[in-house]
Amino acid sequence: MALSFKRHLASLLASTFSAAALLASGAASAADTLTIAATPVPHAEILEFVKPLLAKEGVDLKIKVFTDYVQPAVQVNEKHLDGNFFLHQPYLNEFKKSHKNDIEVPVAKVHVEPFAAYSSKYKKVADIPNGATVAIPNDPSNSGRALLLLAKQGLLKLKDPSNISSTKKDIIENPKNLKFKELEAATLPRVLNQVDLALINTNYAIEAKLNPVKDSLFIEDANSPYANLLVARDDNKSSPAFKKLIAAVNSPEVKKFIEEKYKGAVVPAF
Repeated sequence: MALSFKRHLASLLASTFSAAALLASGAASAADTLTIAATPVPHAEILEFVKPLLAKEGVDLKIKVFTDYVQPAVQVNEKHLDGNFFLHQPYLNEFKKSHKNDIEVPVAKVHVEPFAAYSSKYKKVADIPNGATVAIPNDPSNSGRALLLLAKQGLLKLKDPSNISSTKKDIIENPKNLKFKELEAATLPRVLNQVDLALINTNYAIEAKLNPVKDSLFIEDANSPYANLLVARDDNKSSPAFKKLIAAVNSPEVKKFIEEKYKGAVVPAF
């Protein structure tokens, strides 16, 4: 009887320890899950590339794809997601101005998408006519970026040609009397045939099957302050899982992937 009781007690303790181990294992697994917001191209594609690399490191990377430039930041700010990968520092600076309690923290520079101008009507800058309609992004950081690029081509003159926050009010010379349409960045490829010139973010250009290197009328040079960033929250930026993600997106494998897949349309920033 005593022996039977001891065996029963030992079995019960073993079951209890097994259940505790399973719970601990589950908790560890949950702690190593990261959910990252990204726009489709190239951001989500880069994350899909590193996903199996991270799995080997014990991190389950979940990718939530967005097609706009607002919700990926909002969702991280509200702690619905762990981080995002779609924005550059000038955009983040502007976002923080309107979201005073923003908790986003850039943790790695990954790539630069050279910003470019496209036209379905003209092959040379000199051919752009007086009174031409030019479509540019409507968010402040990217509209300023568009104006700087136009100024570098001599199509207009700005008060301060180095000010990345320039607006239309900063235009002091507009010799061709260009008319501007400010539109949501994602819609710009769709209006290309309706305007004379459109300045399009490279991620949306690639989605629309435009090659910034081959199809653009003119393009940014390599000296760009617009490196795309991996962003964490200030409460998880130092977590082991995020450190592994940072190492992955700045790895030689990712550098090679970017160079081979995008062929100059996207450039590693590390």
